Parts: sequence; structure tokens; C-alpha cells
Amino acid sequence: MKVTIANLKKGQRALIKEITSDTIPLKLLEMGCLPGNEVQLLQTAPFQCPMYLTINGSHLAIRKEIASQIEIEII
Repeated sequence: MKVTIANLKKGQRALIKEITSDTIPLKLLEMGCLPGNEVQLLQTAPFQCPMYLTINGSHLAIRKEIASQIEIEII
């Protein structure tokens, strides 16, 4: 089973390993959502969507369906 950003628990940190979809918004890539960068889950909204993250110092919110397409390695 692959581990994705959608599997993170509050406060957990991970390194992005691979983005498994071509439908990731360009804005996420521009904000540092790239392989090798660190991601941390800050908080989730009700029903787990959206997810509030820190990626390389940038704060952003993404939908769980997009988060499930970004493979990570928990550190």
C-alpha cells in the first residue's frame, strides 16, 4: 500500500516521494509540492477536506482527492 498525504495525521511530517497524477494543479507545484520537499499536516477541516499543510514553509490547503495522489515517506 502506498502512503500519501491523505494518510498523514495531525502534526506528522513526511518527504514527498512521487506525484502519481498529471492533474495536480500547477499552483501546487509552484508552491513547492515537488519530490524531495518536506510536508507537514497542520489541521484538517470537518470530514477531512480540505487538508491544511505546510510545504517548505508555505501554508496551503488542498482537497483530500488531490492529497491522495501525492506519494510520501513519513519521517
